[in-house]
Amino acid sequence: MSYRLLDLPSRRLATLLLAGAMVTGLAACGEAKKAEGGAEGDKVNVAELMKPGPLGDKVLGKDDAPVTIVEYASLTCGHCANFHTETLPKLKEKYIDTGKVRLVFREFPLDPLSTAASMITRCSTNERYFPLVTAFFQTQLDWATTEKPLDALLVMARQAGFTQESFEACLKDKAMYDGLNEVKKRGVESFSVNSTPTFFINGQRLIGNQPISEFDKVIEPLLKK
Repeated sequence: MSYRLLDLPSRRLATLLLAGAMVTGLAACGEAKKAEGGAEGDKVNVAELMKPGPLGDKVLGKDDAPVTIVEYASLTCGHCANFHTETLPKLKEKYIDTGKVRLVFREFPLDPLSTAASMITRCSTNERYFPLVTAFFQTQLDWATTEKPLDALLVMARQAGFTQESFEACLKDKAMYDGLNEVKKRGVESFSVNSTPTFFINGQRLIGNQPISEFDKVIEPLLKK
């Protein structure tokens, strides 16, 4: 059983999630709706790219950093998990913590389960947002492959301060659901995002879980300008 996220009404999503009838197993990174163009190395309009969605952007790093990385990622994408557990700590130490780069993280859910996880992170506090995103990526094989993923999400949500009631209320939040869909839809239609993770480094596209050396090749010349 599979569902196209962009076409799934929010009420139906909540019903599927709360009934436990959701896709199990990790999403295949790149399941999103295909768009024309989008080759690695392409540049997009930075002013348009930096316009936040209806839910606002989640950002790591200083606002005045000379380089901005915009990441589109799904919490059920294995390549995204690898980036966040292996490459991001190196980027953070080398560039983000030193004020050279800021990272804008944008949810790009590939299935109802990743939508649910993204909604939970958005319903948490601002201080807990990135730690919860990190926790979801670090434990992805545990909660995304279980026969009862909703129960697994609830366990993690409780650790972040949710109750059963607030957990269910979050998954029924239509404005939250619509906001996530709008960001994804705009990513597809305006910036040709068709796989995860996709990065834009000062507008220059970089696709996939690349090693730190590939980010260096793009970032270092930008720091010299």
